[in-house]
Amino acid sequence: MSCGMALFGQQTTVKTAFLEKWENSKDYLLAIAEIMPEDQYSFSPTERQMTFSEQLLHIKGNMDWLSTTYFTEKPYLRPEATETPSKEEIVVLLTEAFETVSMVLQNTPDDALEEVVTFFSGPKSKLQILNLLQDHVTHHRGQLIVYLNLNNIAPPPYIGW
Repeated sequence: MSCGMALFGQQTTVKTAFLEKWENSKDYLLAIAEIMPEDQYSFSPTERQMTFSEQLLHIKGNMDWLSTTYFTEKPYLRPEATETPSKEEIVVLLTEAFETVSMVLQNTPDDALEEVVTFFSGPKSKLQILNLLQDHVTHHRGQLIVYLNLNNIAPPPYIGW
């Protein structure tokens, strides 16, 4: 089989490519969440930055907001503030949020990604919202790697494609 034929047989859709990367993103973020000791979940490099646990909960909240608002018929309801969950609870919440995004996207028709939605920074396609979902996770995960390094904790090996 020629190289061109092999590549042709491996074609993928935007959704399948996103879902593959999303699963690896989940695994990498959860590895970061797991490696930080629970007694360091309140660590913040400076007073103006979020704590480690706040960063994780912020990531989860953004996933909930974007996936609900732009990919379901349900209105997004911001959860009421409660006590900060434990490390174990945060890991469960993150896992559920990643899985919810995956399920919502699996149930989204491919052509729906071209739909334009109203976003606070101007009209965006649902594909752009997907890109934002991943970019937001990557942005905050990068900050969490710095938090680990500042605590002399070696980050887990990168999980990409």
